[in-house]
Amino acid sequence: MQISTKLAIAAAIAAGLSSHSAMAQQTVTLMAYSGLFQERYTKAVVEPFMKANPGIKIEYFPMPNSAQMLGNLRAQKAAPQADVVIMDVSVSKAATDEQLLVKIDEKTSPNVADLFSAARIADVDGVAVTFDNLVMLYNSDVVKEAPTSWMDLADKKYAGKVAIPGMPDIQGLSLVLILEKARGGYNHLRSVDKGIAAMGEIAPNVQTWEPKPEVYPVIISGQAIIGAGWNARAQVNADSSNGKLKAVLPQEGSVFQINTINHVAGGPGKDATAKFIDYALSPEAQKAFTESMFYAPTNAKALISDAAIARTAVKSMDKVIPVDWIALAKVREPIMDQWRRKVIPLSR
Repeated sequence: MQISTKLAIAAAIAAGLSSHSAMAQQTVTLMAYSGLFQERYTKAVVEPFMKANPGIKIEYFPMPNSAQMLGNLRAQKAAPQADVVIMDVSVSKAATDEQLLVKIDEKTSPNVADLFSAARIADVDGVAVTFDNLVMLYNSDVVKEAPTSWMDLADKKYAGKVAIPGMPDIQGLSLVLILEKARGGYNHLRSVDKGIAAMGEIAPNVQTWEPKPEVYPVIISGQAIIGAGWNARAQVNADSSNGKLKAVLPQEGSVFQINTINHVAGGPGKDATAKFIDYALSPEAQKAFTESMFYAPTNAKALISDAAIARTAVKSMDKVIPVDWIALAKVREPIMDQWRRKVIPLSR
């Protein structure tokens, strides 16, 4: 056989192997939050998974918020392009009701058995993948004494210097619930009158209810000097600002926000999708992401470093006010109406 013929055969075999390898690789499309979440989640969870599973490629499709993710799922219902979605639990409930998801349980993901009970939410097909909590933020270059109460936001010395992501953002809603409890409210599903009244006292100090791009850089820059935000992003921004941004858990306490991981019904990823979801819920992945971005873990067997766990609300559970976000979704619009009528006008 001539040398040229041998080379041609070798090239054909190599091309065939390459083609077979490409065909064998499965792709899972993960739709989740953009920005800092994408950056940290990719390094802590996605890349280690792909390294351990070279036959599976995870494509990250970033979206700015859960509402847009739900809109995307609805638009693609007939031919889903995403396989996995990480989004807020109340939005996951809506997607469950619309039969856009597949139930995740111990049968499809063995690691579900090790999740905290709060991570398995009744009537929701997804399960919790992160816990986060609301914290008070401040610029330590300007605010020399750490605030201790959410009502410090109403102090006249902060007039025009407060930034809070207001409703419909759930950070604003969360603050209403915390203040409702602090003022003696006993059931926020029936009434938030006390919480709305407390927000009315804070409102005249508020510079913005829509800090852009997020509340953290607004406070670091000094445009505002005090406000409210989520703990995980606050901790990362505290590090990146060399401690200029600080976060505290006020005496009135906080609430947990729950992000769920969800299996999209009819997604193209099939078995590879279930494998990635199980990995995302594993102690290994939960530890990596908590130590990278300070979300509290949902897997009880995740062994988190003391330094990282101290920067979550895990050791302050007595200050975490329980919230049934699914039940709350049914009264969210009436609360939003009160916010529009009784809070916003006081900030103008």
